[in-house]
Amino acid sequence: MLIGEVARRSGVSTRMLRHYDALGLVRPTGRTVGGYREYSAEDVRRIFHVESLRSLGLSLKQIGRALEDPAFTPSALVGDLIRWTEDRLERERELLERLRAVDASAPTGWRDVLRIVELMQGLDSTSAARRQQAVLARPEGAPVPAELLARAVLAESDPNVAGALRWALARSGGDGMAALAAGARSEDVDIRRRAVPAIAGMPEAPGATAVLADALGDPDATVRGYAALALGRCGVAAAVPALIGMVVEGAHDVDAAEVLGTLSRDPGCGKQILTALVGELTTPTADSATRIRLTQALVELPGTTAREALRRLAHDDDRAVALVASAFVTVLDERAPADRG
Repeated sequence: MLIGEVARRSGVSTRMLRHYDALGLVRPTGRTVGGYREYSAEDVRRIFHVESLRSLGLSLKQIGRALEDPAFTPSALVGDLIRWTEDRLERERELLERLRAVDASAPTGWRDVLRIVELMQGLDSTSAARRQQAVLARPEGAPVPAELLARAVLAESDPNVAGALRWALARSGGDGMAALAAGARSEDVDIRRRAVPAIAGMPEAPGATAVLADALGDPDATVRGYAALALGRCGVAAAVPALIGMVVEGAHDVDAAEVLGTLSRDPGCGKQILTALVGELTTPTADSATRIRLTQALVELPGTTAREALRRLAHDDDRAVALVASAFVTVLDERAPADRG
């Protein structure tokens, strides 16, 4: 077959076939009387072998070695190709995310595009100070894609930068909930610990309450605590057991007690909270420090019933608990006339 027919049948251009010939990769075995290249069936078969190996990412030099060297083994080269391809795909994935982030910001001009690119470069810095500056130095009103900020939140380990990112995310005008919700379901506890506080910072975002409610069942106490505080501040009574647990465990117990006090303004919820606190106080396994925290939580509850419980605790067998309760009763009694006035 002449080169034109080979090109039509193989799909390889005549220019590439001549290149293969020049490299010695596929040399036609014959020539016509007029000197034109003439390919045999074996030559065409070799062309298909070359194209098959090219489709795997091998260079022409590697293909020549593979076809000519009987001792050549593909395993090591294929392993290298897998690693190179994975690296290339990762780079392309990052590029795709950058392009999507730019598109999500709805840029009105190249200046907006450059601002997003600068933000992404700043967030990729190894310096925590540089990452924080990239977030806080954004011009007022400059478009920032929430999805980009949400992904940055999930990846950020520095608490100061994470705080800046959550602040920017809450002000971004978008919610980024898709990425954050996925983070809240991650198998990596560190990612869940980053996702849930970010969701807590924007409780009005669609789906936020449902994700936080699911987080109340998280196996990690820190994640449960973030969710409980956020839901409690929104008046969700389902957070009460987790908040009581925080007081018992001494994990952000002051914050938990304050939220319990806010929830107690609802009469039905207040009764539930008071019963739970008193029940924990009478648990035989509760140590002195735990009972003191529970006593302090009682102070946050409105109404006479909680105060009566404190008066009883002022005569508790545990002297430390009794002293704390007595001090709070005195303060509350002194405050009562002023409150009535």
